[in-house]
Amino acid sequence: MHPRLKLALLASAVVLGACAPMASTSQSPMSFFVTSANPGKGADLGGLAGADAYCQRLATAVNAGNKNWRAYLSTTASGTGPAVNARDRIGRGPWQNAKGMVVASSVDDLHSANNKLSKQSALTEKGEGISGRGDAVNMHDILTGSTADGRIDTSAPDTTCGNWTKSGEGSAIVGHHDRTGLDESAPAKSWNASHASRGCGMDALKGTGGAGLLYCFAAN
Repeated sequence: MHPRLKLALLASAVVLGACAPMASTSQSPMSFFVTSANPGKGADLGGLAGADAYCQRLATAVNAGNKNWRAYLSTTASGTGPAVNARDRIGRGPWQNAKGMVVASSVDDLHSANNKLSKQSALTEKGEGISGRGDAVNMHDILTGSTADGRIDTSAPDTTCGNWTKSGEGSAIVGHHDRTGLDESAPAKSWNASHASRGCGMDALKGTGGAGLLYCFAAN
């Protein structure tokens, strides 16, 4: 090959390479999601720290790990610390799902009838919907341990499966991501405070229409 022709070809390759589109490194604007799966041990999430780490891991896997992710969970007071309310640990909002829809503008909005949480908007970190009541497999029970206003539920001896460390006996308060239930009562329509689970293991959680899923919010 003639030296001048070789140089011309090399120069063209450099120009084309410079014009080629760069791989996208931008972070996802998502700031809310429902976990696509349980970590593997039912309501034993490794406590709040383990649940937060799981939210962070799932978010990182879909390019949204630049935020401080928190699981929407409450815990009771124990020898190692005071009670924790889910509403106090998720930041100030607003929060949007993987499709860009704002589900709540603030903490107060999130815990009001005005929030936009529904089966259509409560998407996973992958932007996928979750089956609910009326589908072949019902997975609408979401672990929270909370009252409707986002505070720790103290209506029973155990409402958090031992502060999210049990996978056998015990119970946890769950909400319905699709805001539907067996009747038209307020609890049946609550996204965060519908009823108690039958136990803390996966089989027990599935027994009332769940899969051990969590709500995750970006706190910053």
